[in-house]
Amino acid sequence: MKYLLKHKPLAAFIFILCFAFSAFAQESKFDNALKFITKTQPHQHLKIDSVFKAFKHDSLKMKRLKNASKDRYYFEGVSYALNALGEIQRNISNYDASIKLHQEANTYAKKGENVELNIISLNMLGVAYRRMDIVKPALDYHTKALKIAYTVTNPSKTVKHSIAVSQNSIGNIYLALKQYDLAISQFSKSLKLEEELNNELGLAINYHNIAYAQEANGDLDIALSNYQLSLKYNNSIDSEIGRVICYNSIGGIYLKQKNYKEAAPIIKVALEKALELEDQFYITSSYINLGQLELEMEQCAIAEEHLEKAYQIAKSYNLKSAVAESSKLLSELSQNNNKFEEALAYYKEAVEIENTILTEQNLQYVNDIAIQYENENKNNQIRALAIENEAVRLRLERNKNILLYTTLLLLILGTALFLINRTKALKRDKHILTLEQDMLRSQMNPHFIFNSLNSIKLYIINNDKTNAVYYLNKFSKLIRKILMASQEKETSLNEELETMKLYMNIENIRFSNEIEFIVTVDPSINTEVTKIPSMVLQPFLENSLWHGLSSKPDNKKIYLNVSKHSPSYITVEIIDNGIGRIASRKINERKRLNRNSVGIKITKARLANFSESFPNSYTLDIEDLYDGETPSGTKVTLQIPTNKTNIQ
Repeated sequence: MKYLLKHKPLAAFIFILCFAFSAFAQESKFDNALKFITKTQPHQHLKIDSVFKAFKHDSLKMKRLKNASKDRYYFEGVSYALNALGEIQRNISNYDASIKLHQEANTYAKKGENVELNIISLNMLGVAYRRMDIVKPALDYHTKALKIAYTVTNPSKTVKHSIAVSQNSIGNIYLALKQYDLAISQFSKSLKLEEELNNELGLAINYHNIAYAQEANGDLDIALSNYQLSLKYNNSIDSEIGRVICYNSIGGIYLKQKNYKEAAPIIKVALEKALELEDQFYITSSYINLGQLELEMEQCAIAEEHLEKAYQIAKSYNLKSAVAESSKLLSELSQNNNKFEEALAYYKEAVEIENTILTEQNLQYVNDIAIQYENENKNNQIRALAIENEAVRLRLERNKNILLYTTLLLLILGTALFLINRTKALKRDKHILTLEQDMLRSQMNPHFIFNSLNSIKLYIINNDKTNAVYYLNKFSKLIRKILMASQEKETSLNEELETMKLYMNIENIRFSNEIEFIVTVDPSINTEVTKIPSMVLQPFLENSLWHGLSSKPDNKKIYLNVSKHSPSYITVEIIDNGIGRIASRKINERKRLNRNSVGIKITKARLANFSESFPNSYTLDIEDLYDGETPSGTKVTLQIPTNKTNIQ
């Protein structure tokens, strides 16, 4: 250690090295988690969370999870990632962004027909609205989550936890409406569920909320005890945001007890940690507590500065309760400074905001909803018992004959379905085999083989051993690849591009190597993983050579571009600068040639067969290019599907 202190550059280097290694290890761990989850695609929220819990506060990693899950039509993964991103935005008080993300998460949960994630996203929406003190939508989302949760016959651990969250949030709405006894009742229900689940975070939250209601009722000593119990659980799970909340609340109790010596350090620590977390909601609370402390200690100038900060942040993020609380304290401060007009303005603003929250309409709405869903819960339980009893009765009434007939019927249906599917499979396999044989015959064209060998023979006659050996190796490699391709229905994009380069190399001999063949591939495409039908590009390149470039005197070019403009497709463009299809057709008619599109017809049939495994089919577009009115070549655009339909 002393050696490192004497050699600070070395110490700094070692620190950077360790940090880089740690970051690399984390990135590698996340990559493995991403591969595992998108491959296995679990349905249960608990399984997804067990893999990504360590990364859910990292927005970049959650965006990667969202995009990877979208590419694979894994809706649960998308919903989980969007909820995590929404929670990140909520914790820095970007409530509008948070709400949009949770709404999108809810949409994907419904697409995936996942009840757990549906309930979670509804609760998340309720929490975001509750933070903004917008009572009705907050309550609607939480009660909707409760209603769905109560319909689940055998609730999972996640569903039970979601019920606890809904009850806790409804309790928080009661707090905002100053219905403290009703709030404690809801928190106690939530606390009981969290104890059953042994969820320390849920215990920390509920003990804190119960203490808040007790504090509001004037039971300061009991409230302080519960705040300290909440802090104990937050320390146990190492929750920094939980500590901030508890420090603020404990500091608030000390303030009410006029114990300024104990209040000052804990409120300052709460502010310091809240600023580090960038959570505007708790930054505002800390500034209010600090301003109130300074006001009590008659430090008016610094109190005004801190309360003004709280007021401005609360205004910016539409934190209504915080605006009201800071306005009251600023009113008191203005009154102490004999600024009576300013004091009155602040006081009026506070009263007006409190009145918007504490309206009779809101109170009645909350009470009606609470009663409605308490009754709903009981009715659901009664219905579940009735359904269960009816099911038992029906099971007892079944007899052996019905079971026998059902078994026979299922056996007959199963046999029929098997025979139908088997017949279809045999027809499909026969069709595929025919296509592959046609493809092989097309690629193993005798004229192509004869002409290629003739060209190589010419090198031998001219005693050009280097080129003879070079092209003979290329030719043998191409023939081997064509024969291997005939045995495979699909190949990697990388293998296909390599085969096409070989093909163009051999064909170019007959053009005295005048043709420039240029291949470009989008770096975002993994050519080893992307699969396409084997030898699918060869007929288009052959057309470009013999119909586009064979009659052109010089400057012969073919471009093969591979790009990805959509998660569902790769786009292949084959562009030549030849004479165009119209001029080529006239030349062929004069020569009485019939180089038609047999190869392309086979390719279309193979592409159609390949596309059956995908939600979208292939597309093919052939376009004549012009320089003004003069034909300047042909462009073939082929879109090949890449994302297969998920089978759950």
